[in-house]
Amino acid sequence: MSGSKKNIADRALIQSLIPQKSPFIMVDELAEYTEKSVISYLTVRADNVLVAENHFTEPGLIENMAQTIALHTGYKYYLLKKPAPTGYIGAIKMAEIFKLPKVLETLVTTVEILHDIMGVTLVQAKVESNGILLASSEMKTALAR
Repeated sequence: MSGSKKNIADRALIQSLIPQKSPFIMVDELAEYTEKSVISYLTVRADNVLVAENHFTEPGLIENMAQTIALHTGYKYYLLKKPAPTGYIGAIKMAEIFKLPKVLETLVTTVEILHDIMGVTLVQAKVESNGILLASSEMKTALAR
């Protein structure tokens, strides 16, 4: 499980890996996975529920980071042939939004796992588009028991 997996874009598989359901899916593709990191892609579409005035909103960027964390956990469980657990955002620290992406921009969201102990995960996340940093955050998530 220490190697990386790339480019899973099957919508049904992606949706099975995260607890959120349509129309609240904020990740399109698992681009890269390792035990300590994950990269997701999301192309912002005009019909996304978190788009306003042709831009992906601040809550959309936060949710995209959170769903990328869930994607990491879900894929880890998928590799273990177990159902993906439900998790919750426990804390958001140092969240910064630098720029809102426009419709049709593709977001590249990178999450680095800093600590993962007993179902509580601390991560550093960043969202980029076209090489420009849009948002960053430190988040703590917890698995439902």
